[in-house]
Amino acid sequence: MILRENMIPCQSREAIVTVRSYQNGIIEGYLQHPRLEKREHIESLSQLILFLDSLINLENCQDKPLPLIYPQKGKAEDLMIFSIQILFSEHYTWQGRLIWQNEKQEYVFRSALELLQLMDEILAK
Repeated sequence: MILRENMIPCQSREAIVTVRSYQNGIIEGYLQHPRLEKREHIESLSQLILFLDSLINLENCQDKPLPLIYPQKGKAEDLMIFSIQILFSEHYTWQGRLIWQNEKQEYVFRSALELLQLMDEILAK
């Protein structure tokens, strides 16, 4: 069986999300990724998903993987920090891990929708 090119996991499919506020389903924070020159401001979960999707589409796993990134030192106003590792992407869905850095807890997701649900559940606490 031959796996499709986009089924090959890549180390560079990791992003760091720093959440500064979350109210009534509205997130405000920053996204870090090796392909971005600087942190990108995010204002909604849907914006986060669309941004991640565009970054995944830029991946070329046959080249040397991009370096891993590390969250910048948290500030007092930062609510939570997540690492999102998208391990596989096929047929417009993702599989990966959500790592809640503050609590050192790891969750597995099987779709972008499940990722959204996990983040909402954690942030709503």
